[in-house]
Amino acid sequence: MEASNSLSGAIILQYCFNIFELICYVKILIVEDQLELANNIQTYLEQEGYVCEVAGTYAKGEDKIVSFEYDCIVLDIMLPDGDGLKLLQLLKAEKKGGSVLIISAKNSLDDKIRGLDLGADDYLTKPFHLPELNARLRAIYRRKNLEGDAVVRFNEIMINTSLNQVTVNDTILDLTKKEFDLLLYFITNKNRVLTRQAIAEHLWGDYTDNLANFDFVYQHVKNLRKKISQANGKDYIGTEYGLGYRFNTNVK
Repeated sequence: MEASNSLSGAIILQYCFNIFELICYVKILIVEDQLELANNIQTYLEQEGYVCEVAGTYAKGEDKIVSFEYDCIVLDIMLPDGDGLKLLQLLKAEKKGGSVLIISAKNSLDDKIRGLDLGADDYLTKPFHLPELNARLRAIYRRKNLEGDAVVRFNEIMINTSLNQVTVNDTILDLTKKEFDLLLYFITNKNRVLTRQAIAEHLWGDYTDNLANFDFVYQHVKNLRKKISQANGKDYIGTEYGLGYRFNTNVK
């Protein structure tokens, strides 16, 4: 009986660990013309907690890169209507902040060097295992946004991205998934004005395309501020009237 309980406890612990390992705040654009592969990548990454959008052509990828912001772009460089590396050049020319992970059936050293020289963060040769893609995306995000660390700290606030856990003054906050994502988005964009539309697009992706307004963002921000305040945290999230919100590091 004791062994059975230990086994059950181990299974539950492993299940919790798998859940906590999700990276649920990263917005991904998948530029891939092979529909089955694109759908497989999207399904897998969404199960891992990412927000994903898909562009099946160069033209659609170009439109999305110009119109929206992404944390990372999974980019096939062999597209039927254009060279994927030109999308990489466009991303840099537009001064977008998103990282780029190239996926390609081309395995030559010259192609890899060219892609990396143009600003790609990593290069993965097809075929590949989806867990490896996920691991590389996590590593890219940590390097670029979290200085390689899974823990983000700002004064009394600590965000553990491996455990999906936030503490304020050593008190664990009971946050929803979106509240967790929202706080991390604010802290990784400190002192920048974030519009309601930008917040909605970052956290909900394509689902916001047909919305008449983004008033629902207000309630998520309000709930997050309340929970931080209840743990005696400072109210860093200020309203920029007519614009959006700002995580203000100068709050006394």
